[in-house]
Parts: sequence; structure tokens; C-alpha cells
Amino acid sequence: MLVKFETTAFGSITMFGDVAIKLLKLMGHSGTVPSAIMPEDIPEALQRLRTGIAREEAAATDELATEVENEEEGQYVSLRNRAFPLIELLEAAEEEHVSVMWHDQMTSDKTRQAD
Repeated sequence: MLVKFETTAFGSITMFGDVAIKLLKLMGHSGTVPSAIMPEDIPEALQRLRTGIAREEAAATDELATEVENEEEGQYVSLRNRAFPLIELLEAAEEEHVSVMWHDQMTSDKTRQAD
């Protein structure tokens, strides 16, 4: 699954479903796709996301070092880096006081093709 996040303040970004749902849960959301967050809820969601990422990083430091050593290519993308575009999108939405919506991109693409 691919999850597409959209807001009029920023445009859209697409993430792999597992990462998107993890980030949504860190924001304090249920992880439901599709859904949305209202402008007044964005500041708290951003704070929760930042706090959750910091907590995840602190807990995963030792585990990550072992994983990277065991990977053939040694490539790893941190949760902070994966969250960066979503954080920027949420900050833009907060600044312009607009909502953020997300949905399964594959489902919406199929719906558009049927129209």
C-alpha cells in the first residue's frame, strides 16, 4: 500500500504504507487510512510525532547498529529521515491553518481510472 498525504498548503507526498501508519500512530492517530486531521489538531500531532521519533531513535540505537552491520549494502533510512517530508507538510498546514488528508494512493488511482 502507498499512502498519499495532501494539503492545500504544501501539495502531496507519498509514503509506503507501513511507514505512514507508524508515523500516524506516533502522531496520536489510529493509523486509519483514509482519514484526515483538522487544522486545530496539527500542532499537537506535530509535537507527538517529534517526541515519538526521538523516543524511537533512543530505543533503537543499539539495535540499529547491529542491523546495519548485518545488512549486505549497509543502507538504512532512519525514521527521522522518512518522517521529514511529512513534518514539512504538517508545518505548512499548521502555518496556513488548513487540514491534512491521507488515503491509499492505489485505491484512489483505480477509482480515477474507472471514472
